[in-house]
Amino acid sequence: MIQSRLLRRLGLLAALAAGYFVAGKLGLEVAYIHPSATAVWPPTGLTLAALLLAGYDVWPAVLVGAFLVNITTAGSVATSAAIAVGNTLEGLLGAYLVNRFARGQRACERARDIFKLAGLAALLSTAVSATAGVVALSLAGFARWTDFGSIWSTWWMGDAVSDLVVAPAVLLWAAHPRVRWTRRQALEAVALLACLAVVGIAVFDGLVPWKDKHYPLEFLCIPLLLWAAFRFEQREAATVVVLLAGVAIWGTLRGYGPFARPLFNESLLLLQAFQGVSAVITLVLAAAVAERTEAVDRLRRLAVSDPLTGLANYRQLVHALDAEIRRSSRTDRPFAVVLMDLDGLKKINDRYGHLVGSLALRRVAETLLGSCRGIDTAARFGGDEFALVLPETGDAAAWHVARRVADRVSRDGEQPPLSVSVGVAVHPRDGTTLEALLNAADRSLYDTKARRRTRTKEPAR
Repeated sequence: MIQSRLLRRLGLLAALAAGYFVAGKLGLEVAYIHPSATAVWPPTGLTLAALLLAGYDVWPAVLVGAFLVNITTAGSVATSAAIAVGNTLEGLLGAYLVNRFARGQRACERARDIFKLAGLAALLSTAVSATAGVVALSLAGFARWTDFGSIWSTWWMGDAVSDLVVAPAVLLWAAHPRVRWTRRQALEAVALLACLAVVGIAVFDGLVPWKDKHYPLEFLCIPLLLWAAFRFEQREAATVVVLLAGVAIWGTLRGYGPFARPLFNESLLLLQAFQGVSAVITLVLAAAVAERTEAVDRLRRLAVSDPLTGLANYRQLVHALDAEIRRSSRTDRPFAVVLMDLDGLKKINDRYGHLVGSLALRRVAETLLGSCRGIDTAARFGGDEFALVLPETGDAAAWHVARRVADRVSRDGEQPPLSVSVGVAVHPRDGTTLEALLNAADRSLYDTKARRRTRTKEPAR
């Protein structure tokens, strides 16, 4: 087992180093200001995501990948080693800051954490690599000190935008790798991709012969990013950002689009600035939508569930009873209502404290849930009382369920020991309205309590 784990770890390191190398060579294909500096550098985002997902101890793969990229491109062994160290430290610092302040690999789930990722990783930690790399090249004579600013800004821009475009996509897909779309969502995704292709080609690939290539056509992409953010999850929104970046880079390098300039490096810097801002806006909006959706779902659950026990609340119980009354009246099939009362809750609170009393209520609730069918409704009726709505159930079966629950409660093996009293009412025998059924079940419950008290008071013979 240890050997298998070691082999998997070595495989991961090899895959990361190879991925870094391939992504780095692709990025350096568009290095115009210096052979080692490019405005498009995917390995930075890949490194940040890998360190967040797999841990800090994958740094040797980053170091090896960065060294191989640079030693096969330009410079010497010393400069390649210095650049590799800078790239590795950049990733480690970015991962540490994101783990420390932005919830680590969950940094893309909340809007405020995305801003932290952008500030700490994309803007701050990337300065380490840019500074180390340009200083090493300048000291070794592979770059002129007079070009320090332009090379540094290009290096930094490529790294920063990679953290904003590549890293979120990798993190979100790693967190949610399975696609679970409905048919309608799949059709909408196809429509979004089709529109993205048309707009991307029109804006960045010269599909439309604009007389002035510097019209702000890039804003035509904003509605598509908003579409992805509002209609899909964060994972899909991050994917659209990556796809748009690919189309935009391809078109800009061919001299098309609003960012095309006589100098390719200038074109890429302008484009990357737009991509970075667009990525942050899209990710923040997608996260805000997800947070709102989660809050609405939480409110909906609270509206129909008891916060202490997780069972249905009185409102949901009434809804379930009304639905069963209508169904039973239509089909002439009976259903049962079981009321249960936790015996001696006040004594438990007085002796052990209210926390233990609350835990006692939760113990009963867990037993109820474990004794229910999928079609049953278990609810907290109020205080120390619980209710079960049992569709397609007659009197004998309802009493069987009630006694089974009572037996399980008394034998759950926890302290203090608990007991419940039960009462049963059956529709339509005991009533045809909600009030009549609940009153009948309540009378049955107190009859059970009375019989128990009578047996307790009987003298021993």
